[in-house]
Amino acid sequence: MSVSPEQVRHIAKLARIAMSDDELDRLVPELNNILGWVEQLGEVDTDGVEPLTAVIDQKLRLRDDVVDDGNIRDEVLANAPEAQHGFFAVPKVIE
Repeated sequence: MSVSPEQVRHIAKLARIAMSDDELDRLVPELNNILGWVEQLGEVDTDGVEPLTAVIDQKLRLRDDVVDDGNIRDEVLANAPEAQHGFFAVPKVIE
């Protein structure tokens, strides 16, 4: 698969990237090389290979998920423009 200069010009237009003809002529072979590498990757036999998120096996250190209110209600409400009865007070909205 390869791209033509017209296709690259169209892609640049869609991406709203201004490109001169000189830049366009340099980009076409680069994009064709990238597409060639992608085609090579498609030829690799990956049967029986498990998908990876990282090359090194990593274990996450997880803590117990405990529901907690933090006991800092007064500190949080200190930032509120207006608070009533331990809650944020907001104006009434009627449509």
